[in-house]
Amino acid sequence: MRQIVVSMLAPPLRSRRPQEPDAQETSARGMTVLTTPSLNKGTAFTLEERDALGLTGLLPPVISTLESQAASAFTQYTRLPDAISKNLYLTALHDRNEVLFYRLLSAHLREMIPIVNDRTVGMAMEQYHHECRRPRGVYLSIDHAGSIEEAFGNFQAGPTDIDLILATDAERIFGIGDWGVGGIEVAIGKLAIYTAAGGIDPARVMPVMLDVGTNRESLLANPMYPGNRHRRVVGERYDDFIDTYVRTATRLFPNAILQWEDFGPGNGHRILQKYCGEIRTFNDDFQGTGAVTLAALVSAMRTCGSLLEKQKVVVFGAGVVGIGIADMLRDVMTQAGLTAEEATQRFWCIDTHGLLTSDMGDKLLDYQAGYARPATEVRGWRSQTSGVDDVIGLAEVVRQIRPTILIGASGHAGAFTESIIRSMARHTEQPIVFPLSSPAPFAEATPADLIAWTDGRALIATGSEYLPVTWKGITHVIGEAKNAMLYPGLGLGTIVSGARLISVNMLAAAANALSSLVAVRIPGASLLPHIEDLRSVAATVAVAVAEAASADGLAAKRLDDVVRQVENAMWQPEYRHIQAT
Repeated sequence: MRQIVVSMLAPPLRSRRPQEPDAQETSARGMTVLTTPSLNKGTAFTLEERDALGLTGLLPPVISTLESQAASAFTQYTRLPDAISKNLYLTALHDRNEVLFYRLLSAHLREMIPIVNDRTVGMAMEQYHHECRRPRGVYLSIDHAGSIEEAFGNFQAGPTDIDLILATDAERIFGIGDWGVGGIEVAIGKLAIYTAAGGIDPARVMPVMLDVGTNRESLLANPMYPGNRHRRVVGERYDDFIDTYVRTATRLFPNAILQWEDFGPGNGHRILQKYCGEIRTFNDDFQGTGAVTLAALVSAMRTCGSLLEKQKVVVFGAGVVGIGIADMLRDVMTQAGLTAEEATQRFWCIDTHGLLTSDMGDKLLDYQAGYARPATEVRGWRSQTSGVDDVIGLAEVVRQIRPTILIGASGHAGAFTESIIRSMARHTEQPIVFPLSSPAPFAEATPADLIAWTDGRALIATGSEYLPVTWKGITHVIGEAKNAMLYPGLGLGTIVSGARLISVNMLAAAANALSSLVAVRIPGASLLPHIEDLRSVAATVAVAVAEAASADGLAAKRLDDVVRQVENAMWQPEYRHIQAT
């Protein structure tokens, strides 16, 4: 049983924006046309185009359609033996024919998102980092911070030409950790999803690598490594470099969203807190994950008829993901009427040292400190172990506080044991349990176990895809918390509205829009939509985000017909006529 996502957009998406010219002009000729991804159509060039562009004899005589090319490309893709091979194939296609790449990706998003993003990119980078690939984006070095403006200038984009800049320092790439300058591949993959799902014009985005060095010994010792061969710069010099980047980027491209990707948790949190009230900026690791989790919780609240601000939340795994989720939920609780202190008191966060408490000293990281429980509050609680390194573990926290929501972001497989879940279920009618760690072998629990241990009462969202679970005649569809359901629409809505900031209301609106796409009154219904038509999901989210920006007084553009404006803003992967000049 699979729920159907129904777009909230009334009119169908158009094949091309009305204001878009019918022709793309170029002075390039011959092989230069065929080796320029944004121009190349392969065998789909018409006879007229072939003659005008000097392509006669450089292509087979049969003229193809984009549809037939996409079908052929997908056939080749499906014949490849593993995820890495598929990643390399899509990378090569992206470097050869941009429109065909996006047409293929848009048509198969659910299958291909893990191939162009997530762990597959990391594995490909590990095995193929020595290969020379077509340069994309801008590389900024901390050793040459004075050249940032020159580097941006060489990208040859004007002040109004860029809508989104996605930057990484590649300290914490999913699945492999620090991979230095190769981390730009992650930025490229994520921007591809923005285009395929959110319709953001690929000519109006920019991946940026902030090269501050690497701590990976194998890269430092590799004579072929093309990045800065020194350890990561930290402290004041790092912060000054980031600030120079921000000031230069916002001055040169004043309309662009600045997104941060795969930063270490300390740096990522500090950077976001510094700039979120000044510029339109977004960190998917913190805010995207938090907003998708919020969407699942909104659905859960609709199911059980309760309010989020009344819940007791345990977050198991107080790293970048866990604290990002807590921050998002806390901000929404505050907007619902709680004070910041009251909202914070609804959370109990646990990391490798146990429950965060005020007496943990240097074990308590700066971005965790706000969630530390007073040491006096937990005096007398049983420790998980005996000895000098006693920690207050998950089982004791659940026993003491009787949570209604349990979120896993630890990567600790099986951490949500039967005894812990049964203890939680004894005190709440519908325990909300989200084992979000991925891939599936790292999940804190499986949906089948959670449903069995709660006699079918648990409300579940996961970080990986699972098959439905049938229990006592009810089929439970498991919602997968994928950030790709949210950030393309968030970016699109921000661009359409011209919002000067990305506010909590805009993130909450995105979450509510996602939740609105599921019918929670059906027994066993998923808490999140499935990725069947992600472009429609992105459009629905974008409308809600743009409207929230307007309500917050952040929109710089007039929204007369926001549905139509979102529709018209979505770039379509279709060939345009190439006009020789």
